[in-house]
Amino acid sequence: MPEHRVLTALSDRARAQWQIHFCVLLWGFTAILGKLITLPALPLVWWRMLIVVAVLALLPRVWRGLRAMPARLVLAYAGIGVLVALHWLTFYGAIKLANASVAATCIALATVFTALLEPWLAGSRFARGELALGLAVLPGVALVVGGVPEGMRAGIVVGALSALLVAIFSSLNKRLVDHGDALTVTAIELGAGTLALTVLAPLMPFVFPAFAGNPFAVPDAHDIAWLLALALGCTLLPFALSLVALRHMSAFAAQLAVNLEPVYAIFLAILLLGEQRELTPLFYAGVAIILGAVFVHPLLNPPRRIEAAETLATAEAKHVG
Repeated sequence: MPEHRVLTALSDRARAQWQIHFCVLLWGFTAILGKLITLPALPLVWWRMLIVVAVLALLPRVWRGLRAMPARLVLAYAGIGVLVALHWLTFYGAIKLANASVAATCIALATVFTALLEPWLAGSRFARGELALGLAVLPGVALVVGGVPEGMRAGIVVGALSALLVAIFSSLNKRLVDHGDALTVTAIELGAGTLALTVLAPLMPFVFPAFAGNPFAVPDAHDIAWLLALALGCTLLPFALSLVALRHMSAFAAQLAVNLEPVYAIFLAILLLGEQRELTPLFYAGVAIILGAVFVHPLLNPPRRIEAAETLATAEAKHVG
C-alpha cells in the first residue's frame, strides 16, 4: 500500500477515535439533562422523541428508506419502538426516583442482560463466560443497593428494568439487522414510541403515578432549552457522528469506547450536580465491579462487525456489535 494511503488510513482511524469519544461524552450528558429538566419522566421522553422524529422527518433519505421497506418490517420495527419508549421512560423515571449516577450505573447492566438474553432472542451462541459475567456483577449490585439512601432504591429497580428493556430490544434489532437504513429504522422506532406514550399518557396516573405528566402541555423556556439540547445535542448529533466514525473503527474498538458512557455520566454527575454527597463509598465500589464486568465483556466475546447501529440513537446503553 502506498505511504500516503497508509497515512490517510491512520488519520481516519485517529479522527474516528476522537469522534466516538466526543459522542460518548455527549451521551454521558443525557442523564445530567434528565436531572436538570423539571418535567416528569413521561412528558420528558415524549418531547424528546417528538423532537427527534420531527427532525428525521425532514430528511428525504428517511422517506426513501420507508417507501422501500415492506409493511411487515415497518410493523416489526414499530413494535420494537414501543420497547424503546418504555426503556427511555424507565431510564428517566430512575433519574427522577434516584439520581443520574444511579440511573447510569443501572443502565450499565444492559451489557450483562444482553449477554444472557441474546442467545434466546437473537439465536446467537450461548457461552459459559456470559453466565460467569452475569454472576460476577451480583456483588456489585448488592454494594450499589447498600450504598444509596433507602429512598433511592426504587430508582435502582426501575433503572434495572430500563437496562433489561435495552437487552430485549437490542437483541430483537439484531434479528432484523441489514433490513433497513439506520436513520429510517430510528425514525420508525421513535415515531412508534411517541404514539405509544400518547396512548399510555391517560393511564399513567393510575399505573405509574411517579412518571405521570401531561405531555401536551408546552414546557417552559428552561425545559425547552434543555429538551432541545437532549434531542439534538445528545441524540441526533452523536448518532450522526458515530455512524461516520464507525466506518473507520472495528466493532471491538467502538464497543470499548462506548462502554465509557456510564463512566462519563457518573463523573459529570459528580462534577456538575455534586451527587457524591448523596451516595456512599459502597455505591462506588459496586459501580467499579459492574463497570469492570462491562469492560471484560468485549474481551470474552469480541464483536466482529458493527450491527444494529440504530441502538446508538434509541438506547441509553449503546451496543454496536
